[in-house]
This record gives sequence, structure tokens and C-alpha cells, in this order.
Amino acid sequence: MAEPFVGGFLPPPSPQPSIGRGAPPPPPPKDPSWLKPGGMRVPSAGNASWSEVSRTESTASGAGQSLHSLFANMSAVERSRNLRVARMNPYLQFMAGPLLRYDTVDERGVWRGAAMIVTADAGSVYEPLPMLKYHWDPNREVGKLQRHVSSRKHGKSFDLGPHPADPLSNVSPASPINENGDYEPGQDPEQRHVEGQELYVYYGNGGTFTFWRFMIEIPLSSHEMKIHYTINNGIELNFFVPGRNQNMRWAAYSCNGFSSGVNSDDFRGPGFKSGYDPVWMDLLSHHAEEPFHALVGGGDQLYCDSIVREPELQDWVTQTKPEAKKAYRLSEEMRLAIDRFYFNHYCQSFRSGAFARANSTIPMLNMLDDHDLIDGFGSYPDDLMKSEVFATIGSRGYFFFLLFQCFINVEVDGIDDRRHPFKSLIIGGPGPYVPYPSHSFLSWLGPQVHMLLLDCRAERKLDQVCSPAEYRAVFARMRQVPRTVEHMVVQLGIPIAYPRMVFLESALGSNFNPLVALGRNGSLGLSGFVNKFNADAELLDDLNDHWTAKHHKASTHAGGDRQAIHDANPRGKYALDTHSRVSFVSGDVHCAAVGVFRTFVKDKKKPGVPPTLDHRYMVNVVSSAIVNTPPPNGVITMVSTLATKTHRTLHHAETDEIMVPIFEKDTDGSPPKSKYIMGRRNWCSVRWEPTSGDLIYDIRVEIRKGYGQTTGYTIRSPPPRWN
Repeated sequence: MAEPFVGGFLPPPSPQPSIGRGAPPPPPPKDPSWLKPGGMRVPSAGNASWSEVSRTESTASGAGQSLHSLFANMSAVERSRNLRVARMNPYLQFMAGPLLRYDTVDERGVWRGAAMIVTADAGSVYEPLPMLKYHWDPNREVGKLQRHVSSRKHGKSFDLGPHPADPLSNVSPASPINENGDYEPGQDPEQRHVEGQELYVYYGNGGTFTFWRFMIEIPLSSHEMKIHYTINNGIELNFFVPGRNQNMRWAAYSCNGFSSGVNSDDFRGPGFKSGYDPVWMDLLSHHAEEPFHALVGGGDQLYCDSIVREPELQDWVTQTKPEAKKAYRLSEEMRLAIDRFYFNHYCQSFRSGAFARANSTIPMLNMLDDHDLIDGFGSYPDDLMKSEVFATIGSRGYFFFLLFQCFINVEVDGIDDRRHPFKSLIIGGPGPYVPYPSHSFLSWLGPQVHMLLLDCRAERKLDQVCSPAEYRAVFARMRQVPRTVEHMVVQLGIPIAYPRMVFLESALGSNFNPLVALGRNGSLGLSGFVNKFNADAELLDDLNDHWTAKHHKASTHAGGDRQAIHDANPRGKYALDTHSRVSFVSGDVHCAAVGVFRTFVKDKKKPGVPPTLDHRYMVNVVSSAIVNTPPPNGVITMVSTLATKTHRTLHHAETDEIMVPIFEKDTDGSPPKSKYIMGRRNWCSVRWEPTSGDLIYDIRVEIRKGYGQTTGYTIRSPPPRWN
């Protein structure tokens, strides 16, 4: 694998691999919550009051001035009483978390989800076991609160609120007032206590570390509600749930890390501490204005390719002959190093910066892509995929994906989705290279909107994305969705409506490609042109990953992967049977774009079918990346050129495929380089419009690199209005 394509989340790409033979990252100091006189809690990180102090005042008049106005007339005793740290009791030493996960809303109208923390056993007290307390006022309507509206203007600094697991967390106190300018009431009418469940124990050279899961259930009210929660009476955080008859507002993102060779400081604008934060801060600013109910991770929530730099794996990595690499035996030292890498990398990534503030205040819905495991996993030839070292890397990567991103441990929860703690889970067929079945999810996003997160990695092979068993399980569950649902959103890591690059795929896969031959030889300095696993052309695995790759288009099981997923489109089977509009959300490609499927009209003189009346009309919104660098200009130009081409792949099924020229202007208002592809960092805000029934996708594109401001490009997915 060439160096430019080895992804890493933070420098160094592998967290201190050589120190103490890979001890875990040092447990961070706990950040405090703040108490009012008499022990009443002050709103803290994630609350609108903290956001207002840390974002607006630090960028406008300065946080120091704000604190001066609050405490100037107090005595030392009064200041101490107001700012006294609310220490967790019993004390817990956080390695990561709290993380929030959304599951679904059940038939009783109960919101279901979970929180999870990872704690260092040596620095924590488990007598009694960790306790999550959450409370809310069902009679208090969030819409009536005076929400903070961020101007998203830039000044001196962008301070993040306190976070219990971030070692660089801000410890300045929040304002001791709520959104209305009054003290928060001491007790909410509805309160719940949940004891932590020991989900998994990681054994490392630095000690043992425990994963604690807290299941959360909230009966929805007629209106949106703000839920406050604490763990062991520590820092107070919050999140929002919709009303029972309200469709969620949600945000989607992908590619949350930098590839190796990218200088993250190039993306760090004035006032930011990290190049990872600017676009995330924009998302959090929108969340402060109008809270999101779910945060959809569309793949590559972190980049794990830098596992190849672990010291214990170097002899395997540096094997020059692909056959020797495939036959390499996995040692116990290597196995421990693989687990150590994933544990350290997840802890470091999920507890840092603005992303940590998002995943603790907006419940996550995550699905993986290859970089959550290792670059291209599943899209290499069978002999490499089954080799001992490579299969172990993918298997442990999938295990830690389920653990950190889905709060699932198969050994604890089992694989029966009828009796699983998470009701949205759909278990598919067994993975050919990982010892787990696929884990897809079908979640309620409102009375009119549901989302399917399709696992396209666990069962992936060079000639298969998902197995027939997975498709059968998924479509069976989709057909049980209530008839009131008008929008079915399908989250796919890889875009399904996107420009073809089969000619490049064929060239890279050819044994007669001189660059590949020279790269395998190491001649002329071209060793980086082939990957480090099997000496195939670098980027070939990325092309093989796509639905439009020739291997997947030619596969015959269940009519082929692309035909199977199009069961909802070209044949109109699912859309017609359920009278619902299907749309896709994807990531992976490090740029923004919108593809559309629609009914193919052979006679060019006849008008097309109006979108509301066309059961084949489906948008594929591509939002990528929220952190990583866009592709080179040459790649953007090539893809943009291909975007104008006519694709006849689905004409036999009366379906046309086009790219939408959504980018009429560049982010600064000037003419764009391409109307089809936007090579800037981005994320997507999604909401349902009651008046039209449209699902509105607002792609938020970074205006200026590193400055944390975005502008929107919208595309609508209309409701189904055919007879």
C-alpha cells in the first residue's frame, strides 16, 4: 500500500507503538462539571449555555470578559462555592466516552438507545457499579426555549466545552444559567437510573479496561424533549429526542480522519486547535441552533490503515513476495498488537476534539466501510483475504467496530436479532473472512421516515457485496415497516449512483500494465504504485469496492449485487409494493455529489416522468469527507467529465442514471469548476418538510479550507404520489 493511501487519524498514526511495547494511551484527567451554591448542578458541556460561552463569547467579546461579568462582585468564598468541581462518586477514570447510540423507537412509542464508557480499572472505583442517571421534564417544550443562535463568525479562538475523557478538555466553567436566564430546576419530574453492564474487558500491557453499557428508554411525548444525563454524578451532558409524531432532524457524515501524508495543520484555520475540528464545529453550531436527533456515520468513522506501522507487524509488512505474505504465520505477539492498536486508536479518536462533543450529545447511528477495518478489506482476492494475518486484522477490526460504534459484543448479546438488546438489528449471513454475520440496522426516524444501514463489509468478497441471505433478511424486515412510512433512506458506504471508472479498473488490473510490473519490481522508484498486501495496483481495491466495479456488475447471485439493491428501483418492486420513496446516502469518495435514478424514456421527444409520480426516482446523496482531504484536482476533473456520460447499465430495467448539476456556484459565489462534483470537505443536514412531504438533504460544504464555515446545496427527495 502506497504511503499516501495509508490512513491515520492523528499523528503519530499508531498511538505510541514503541513506548512500553504499546501501552494504552495515558488515562486522561477527568474534567469537572460545575455546581451551584448548595450543590445544584450548572449546565455543562453540550448545553446551550456552555455552547454560548465557549463559541460565541470566545469569538466575539472573549470568554474572559464573560466570566468577569459573572463573578466580579463575588467574594473568594462565593466564587469557590459556585465553581466547585462536581467529582464523580465513585470516581471513574475515563478512557473514552460517554458515547451515545440511537437504536429505534418501538411500537409503544419508546425511544431506545444506549450510552457507553470505557474506564481504566486501576484508576476507577466499581463499588457500587457505574450508574447512569438521566432526567427530563415531559411538560417542558423544547421549542419554547430561547435557543442560542450561532453566528458562526470567526474571532480569536474556538474553545470546546468540557468533556470527561478528552485530555485537552477545557475546564472553564459554564454560565450558571439556563436558556431562559434562570437557574435550572433541581429536579425533573421524570428520572431514571441505569446500572452499567460489563460489556467487554480489554487486557493490555497498561492494565485492564472495562466497557460499560447503559441501556436507555424514554417514552416519547407529543413534543421534542431535552434529556439530561450524568454518570456517577459527574459532568452533565444532554441530547434531544423528537416528539412521537415528529420526524427527526439528523446529520450525516463520513471519512472522519486524514490519510497518511496529509498535514492536518493545512486544514486548521485561525482559532482552531486542530485541522480535524473546523467542519465538526460547523455541525455543532447547527446543532446548537436546531438540535439534531441522530448522527449518522456513513463509514470510515476513523482510519485504521496505520495498523501496518505497528512494530510487531513489520516483518509481515516488509515481506517482498506476495506469496510469503499470504503464508505468514500469526504469532501471539502480533495478535496482541492488533488488539492493542484498535483499542488505542478508538480511544484516542473517539475522545478527542469536536467529534467527542458530537458523539456524547447526538446519539450515533453508525455503519462501517473499509477504513474502519483496513483499506480495501473484502475487495482483495480470496487467497489474500483468507491469509492468517490479514483475516485476523479484518476480524478484530470488525469486532471493535461492533464494540465501539454499535455497543455490541457478540459473545454477550448473541446473534439472534429477535432477542437482541438492539431492536433495529438485522442479522444476515456469515462473513466469509470474519467470524461474524453481517449486522445491518433498520431504524425509525419518524412516522414518515425510516433508515436502513446496510452492512456492505462483513460479507464482502471480490465478486460480492452482500449475500443473498443478507438481502432476504433485510428486505423481509423492510416489508414490515408501517404503511405510514413514505421515505426509506438506505445508507450505503459506497455510492451506488456515481460515475463509472471501469476503463481505469481494467487498466490497473491488467498484467500488461507497465507501471504495475515496474512497481512489483521496485524499479524506477515505483514500488508505491502497488499495495503492500498482494502487489496489485494501488487504487484497484478502491475501484473494486464500488458497486459499479466489473466484478460486482458481473456477479450472478440473486441477480447481482447492484440489481439486488435496485430491487427498490428498476423493477419498482419495493417502492410499488410499499408505496414509499427510496433514497440513498453514501460517503467514501471524499467529495460531494448527487446521483439520481429515474424512469428511462426511450423517446427523446416525450417528457420525462415527474419525480413525485416516478416510483423509480431515487436520489443518491454523496457526502464525504468531513475531515479528510479532497481528491487531487485531476481526479475531480476526470470524475466530473465522466459524470456527464450516459450510463445504459439499467436501461433494460427501464431505469436511467444521471448525475445532478447541483453545484451551480462555488462556495464563494464564483463559477464552479464542476457542477456535478464538489471537492471540498462537507457534511449533510437532513429534515422532513411537513408542507410538501419532501425529505430535504442540505449538503453543507466548507467555504474556505479550515475556517469552519459552510454553505448549503439542497436536493429534495419527493414523497410518493403515484397511484
